[in-house]
Amino acid sequence: MSAVILRRARVAVIAPVLAVVAGVLAPVAIAQAAPATWGPCPALHGASKDTLCATIRVPKDYARPSAGSIDVLVSKLPARGERRGVLIGNPGGPGGDAIGMFSLLTTPAALRDSYDLVAVQPRGLIDAGELRCAPPSPSDAASYLAAGGALRAACDRTAPGYARTITTANTARDIESARTQLGLGDRVDLLGISYGTTLMSTYATLYPQHTDRLILDSAVDPRLEWNALLTAQTPGYQRRITDLFTWIADHDDIYRLGSTPLAVYRSWSRVVTAEAGVPPSVSPPPARVGDVPPGLRSQVQAYITGQNLTGPARAQAENFLASLVTGKRQSSSALVGLTRAAAPDRNAWPLVAQRIVAGPQRARAMSAESQREQLNSVAMQNTILCNENAVPANPLLAPASLLDTFLITDPVGGPALLFASGLFCSGVAPSARPVAITGTGLRVRPLQLQALGDPQTPYRPSLEHRARMGAQLITVGGGDHGQFGRSNPVVDAAIVEYLRTGWTSVTTAPQAPITTSLR
Repeated sequence: MSAVILRRARVAVIAPVLAVVAGVLAPVAIAQAAPATWGPCPALHGASKDTLCATIRVPKDYARPSAGSIDVLVSKLPARGERRGVLIGNPGGPGGDAIGMFSLLTTPAALRDSYDLVAVQPRGLIDAGELRCAPPSPSDAASYLAAGGALRAACDRTAPGYARTITTANTARDIESARTQLGLGDRVDLLGISYGTTLMSTYATLYPQHTDRLILDSAVDPRLEWNALLTAQTPGYQRRITDLFTWIADHDDIYRLGSTPLAVYRSWSRVVTAEAGVPPSVSPPPARVGDVPPGLRSQVQAYITGQNLTGPARAQAENFLASLVTGKRQSSSALVGLTRAAAPDRNAWPLVAQRIVAGPQRARAMSAESQREQLNSVAMQNTILCNENAVPANPLLAPASLLDTFLITDPVGGPALLFASGLFCSGVAPSARPVAITGTGLRVRPLQLQALGDPQTPYRPSLEHRARMGAQLITVGGGDHGQFGRSNPVVDAAIVEYLRTGWTSVTTAPQAPITTSLR
């Protein structure tokens, strides 16, 4: 979920019965002031100069056409040569800006040459019926018991009732409106990354007759939507952060932060402590022989066993006591936030290493434009997750979540507690059921790309998405989240083959190379 601060990240209706009925209807025709025309894109979306944009008008609420309309921005990167088709993409989130995704990701040359690459801005984001409701910041436990309701009230103050229409199904209907209004063809190809797999599978379920090829990149398990998703992510994030420290240790000739993962962790922890005023609660990596102090070399195994048995508990205890005494939180360290954001993407690991080398820093002030984008993205994500959450909450986790929120702020386990306890959406009921995705109406089997160690969309649960959509599967090595646009020759060739023929013989692929500078 989420769309993070890194380069790839730019790139996680009325009532259930009405939502099902509206789902089988074609988009409602509404009056437009003028036909949509292509022109330059607004600069804030980061699209290339070759990208064109147009605005379409869609119903604010497909179940109530009389409720008015919103304008939705659509981008198009035209094919450089003879066009074979149209590929509509979504970068994930929810809350990821779609307009510049094909500019920010490294698109295979064959796709760039032969396909119009289109992106429809998800409703609720800037230039698509922007939600204008800054998420409230509860200051005490009592206010947290209605945090979801407080956000909904803030949204309703600026646009009464509109927030309830921010759903995956309505965004899929907006894509269908774009297809018809912009003349994109009777059938379109689709690419969804992360949450985008949920969105594009929803479109394919609602409009199989207009779906040709469907690429599902890092698919979400529909059974986890949404309270259970972060709980499923937690073990993978801990492993992935350990992998990050291991990678930095393997490049000690460059960064000089330690030759073992535990040594790197200690360098990282010193910077976090200096920035936040308290040590982190993140569990340290397992100790190795190189971590044993010289005076204890005769007790190597005993030292390693003791360190590994007590390390996680000691980190949590030290954070807890320091936070309790000082009133400070590890979440105030920018390095903590960067580490969690970077964990799923090895292209961001050099940035973490460079940041540790640079030492403690103050958080940089965001520009007004960046603040607007971030607040809007967070509000949209919070809204859509609460609108269509279908997983029962576990109130027994509420005390642990409150303790984490107001004292610990653990970057690995804390978000899962907030969702699973139900506190995240407290005070607001879902407004729609997620569409039950299925690929039974498709004439071409989808293609699913899934990494074995991906912490954001874990491999084994993701196979439920594959089963429901009947997808071909390519298992990718490593744990990077999102495979499209990583300059992976095996994956890129398979995507091109699939789009051209509807099939690929590729079933496995190695992880992509790191393409960012290590220094």
